[in-house]
Amino acid sequence: MKKIQLDETTEDLETCKGSKDVEMTTADETTTSKHEEVEGDIENHKANNEILEAKSLLQIDHEVHRTENSSKIIANKPVQYAALCDVFEKLEEETGRLKNLAIASEFFCDILKRGVNQDVAEQNLIEVTYLMINRLGPDYEPDLELGLGETLLLKALAQSTGRELRHIKDDYHKAGDIGKVAQISRSRQPIMFKPKPLTIHQVFQNLAEVAKSTGNSSQSRKIGIINRMLAACAGQEAKFLMRSLEGKLRINFGEKSVLVALAKAFAEFECGTGNHSESEADLNALVRAQDQIKEAFAQTPNYEMIIHNCLKYGVGHVAEHCTLKPGIPVKPMLAKPTKSITEIMDTLQDRKFTCEYKYDGERAQVHLLPDGSMRVYSRNSENMTERYPDLIPVIDELRAKNPEIRSLILDSECVAWNLESHEILPFQILATRKRKEVQEKDIKVRVCLFVFDVLYFNGESIIQKPLNERREYLDKHVIEIPEKLQFATRLDSTSVDEMSAFLDQSVHDSCEGLMIKALFGKESHYEPSKRSKYWLKLKKDYLEGVGDSLDLVVIGGYIGKGKRTGWYGGFLLASYNQDTGEYESICKIGTGFSEELLASLTEQLKPKETPKPKPSYVYDKDNSNAEPDVWFEPSMVFEVKVADLTTSPLYKSGASYFGNRDKGISLRFPRFIQIRTDKATEDATSSEQIVEMYESQAVVQS
Repeated sequence: MKKIQLDETTEDLETCKGSKDVEMTTADETTTSKHEEVEGDIENHKANNEILEAKSLLQIDHEVHRTENSSKIIANKPVQYAALCDVFEKLEEETGRLKNLAIASEFFCDILKRGVNQDVAEQNLIEVTYLMINRLGPDYEPDLELGLGETLLLKALAQSTGRELRHIKDDYHKAGDIGKVAQISRSRQPIMFKPKPLTIHQVFQNLAEVAKSTGNSSQSRKIGIINRMLAACAGQEAKFLMRSLEGKLRINFGEKSVLVALAKAFAEFECGTGNHSESEADLNALVRAQDQIKEAFAQTPNYEMIIHNCLKYGVGHVAEHCTLKPGIPVKPMLAKPTKSITEIMDTLQDRKFTCEYKYDGERAQVHLLPDGSMRVYSRNSENMTERYPDLIPVIDELRAKNPEIRSLILDSECVAWNLESHEILPFQILATRKRKEVQEKDIKVRVCLFVFDVLYFNGESIIQKPLNERREYLDKHVIEIPEKLQFATRLDSTSVDEMSAFLDQSVHDSCEGLMIKALFGKESHYEPSKRSKYWLKLKKDYLEGVGDSLDLVVIGGYIGKGKRTGWYGGFLLASYNQDTGEYESICKIGTGFSEELLASLTEQLKPKETPKPKPSYVYDKDNSNAEPDVWFEPSMVFEVKVADLTTSPLYKSGASYFGNRDKGISLRFPRFIQIRTDKATEDATSSEQIVEMYESQAVVQS
């Protein structure tokens, strides 16, 4: 992403434009032209920045290889866990993203080069990749979550090291890092004989066994497995093992960076020279590899399949072999916020477009598999079929209405529905449904699926077809089931008056506003994981404001005073940096909360208090005003309404994108809307999105 100087946004963007000698005859034409150029500038900056970053990565990679080429991977031997922990340690200590990318890609490439054979190298790289993102498999596969509770881990550590539990707890509350406590405790433990080194495969298999262990005696089984691993740990292995079990690795290396590191490793591995060249050919190969891996992951978020196909077909062709398939969730296409109908007309210009209701529910990707089964996936690829057992008979009815359907992927919104009044209910009602072990007979909040797109039909991916053709598939093959499965209400019109009336009607019908989408041509293709300027969202509440609400992570709390005594009276919020895996402070919020809500939030967040800020929290450590009264584990996401964005030395959101950490972006007049129970903290508004919104706002204001 382009690095800009704070408060010089307008000047920077102006410099990027073409000739300034074009005469504008009206203020409207000037605004339209500037808007068009800025849209083009932002897209060009992104593309150019990817190339510049790739070039910088090649240069830094050459330096890393020259100065730090001390891999602990031994050719034709199982990869030891110590080698991975050595990489984790380097990533934790290093703050530069490009340096970390070079360190990780070097390690990945070593695994590929030094394996006994391709099958062994493939398995090692798959397991290392999942361990690096602190998972044991794809998001959509059940029973593969770690994130064990503090009580169980402290108990296991006490048993393994022979220390008293109270001493372990004291150390933990002082350090705030169970990994460091484990490392120190293990180093003080007398060793009768040197244990056999842990391998990556052993650790991966043991962690999977811990994650899958259920039943009455599962806790004792988990502790037994953990103790066996801890007994074999040496040096920093205990630190990273316990962090993995806790679900908080803290190495400043997010999944987005892992994808780039994999692309770099495969590009180098396929060259086979090992000379870490910085030639134009290597640059082109790296850029293509990154594009291919990102596209493959967007359609098939499964590292096992991606790595296998990279080795089989080459990284330059991996996207061709990792395409949509029922049973594997595709990363959803996303919309850009907009602030007015005029802005929409300027962006889409002469293109034909369509307007759809923007429903206040939960994104639901519905898969019908050839074997007759069905799956429902969330926007972050979580399998939530068990959460919505009442949708299974709906899909069965859909199949019965059209027996020609063999396989299908639908994109939709799952909305709470009142069967008596025949109307949509707010998201807060939907959020009251149980999320686990849901029995259909116990369901009190009914839902309706509002379908707006079809991505796959009877063995064929159709995301490369324009929206008007995908709609034909939808209208022809999917039959509506009143109050259970319906099409999103839509209007195909370019009339400003009709759009304005349609927006008002959407709000009257309990929706958030409108989605506006290009209808014809390649601009209307479905682009997984992309936030496209040809998919726009217009919310009634945000006209002429920021254009959208923000989903932010709660990382701290402020003790309430006066009427709020006994509760938290306010909260410190953060955006999520997808490149580093860090949470960057963005604002303090205390508006929009009722007393009942504050009491409930206090009850929910009290157990999440932590004695120290997490290493992944980015805030102004030199200013006491930047610190809350208490810190929390990152576990809750607030949806927040805001007047506009501003720069601030107190908050750090997006600071790294500006080329320094002195100033970040903050929010003016933030107001709480609701808790986003459907979003994990990693799915919160990203710091990159915050910067884009700030840039766009600065241009509009200028």
